[in-house]
Amino acid sequence: MSSSTAILIVLIAKEFTLYASFAILIFGVISNILNIAVFTQLTIFRCNQSTFYFIIGSIFDCIQILLIFTIRIPTYSFNPDPTNTSIVLCKLRATISQICIVISLGTVCCAAIDQFLSTNYHARLRQMSTLKLAHCLTLIIACFALLHSVLFLVYYEIVPNLGCTPGNPIFRVYTTFIYYCILCGLLPITIASTFAVLAYFNVRRLIRRQVPVFRRRLDKQLTVMVLARVFLYVITNLPYIISEIFRTYMPPNPSDILRIATIQLVSSVTYSIFFVNYSVMNI
Repeated sequence: MSSSTAILIVLIAKEFTLYASFAILIFGVISNILNIAVFTQLTIFRCNQSTFYFIIGSIFDCIQILLIFTIRIPTYSFNPDPTNTSIVLCKLRATISQICIVISLGTVCCAAIDQFLSTNYHARLRQMSTLKLAHCLTLIIACFALLHSVLFLVYYEIVPNLGCTPGNPIFRVYTTFIYYCILCGLLPITIASTFAVLAYFNVRRLIRRQVPVFRRRLDKQLTVMVLARVFLYVITNLPYIISEIFRTYMPPNPSDILRIATIQLVSSVTYSIFFVNYSVMNI
């Protein structure tokens, strides 16, 4: 009985993954292209620091989605995952995906900080919000992502029965607790949430200052966009992080096929939810 149930769960997980991957790929590419087009073409958004972060984030989100799902869809449709058989593809996907994730999350945090600065009551803090600073911070984030990606290029391997995964036990601990929990979880959630909320309170006080109506409306719109982006990031990342920690450090018994199938279904769902964060429209 448990064997037939496990087979059914695995089939459901595969079907869900396939259709969810199609939806995320199509919607993600279209929405990110629209983000880039609107933020670069509309005069209201042009040369604004927050929209610059949104543009950079959308570019790397698009790369991330194309990289992951152009491999993932054929894998579930026809053939085994090529990253589980080719060490070159394994290392490249892990490395490029990590670069895109770090840069994308960095731009979310920077956009929240910039909105806090640009809407601040103190003129000295408002003056810190410049396009030049946005360029510098983006360059710093990109350099950090490239340097950090060397670890993934070196330590990702094809492990028997596990596929493309960190082969070094110490690096596996690092990816789970430092990379997933802190670098992609607690740290950006704390930074982005804190500054997005502070920016919201700043915007609520704009009416007390002599700010042009046009500028006031733009600040409100951008702040709402940043808040929505941060909120989506939190609700889409937490399930995946929890699932990864559980799957890594509480592996099922090889003979417990029902639990293995259930974990596969949960992983498929949380993985798809995770990538919803990279396939939304900011507009």
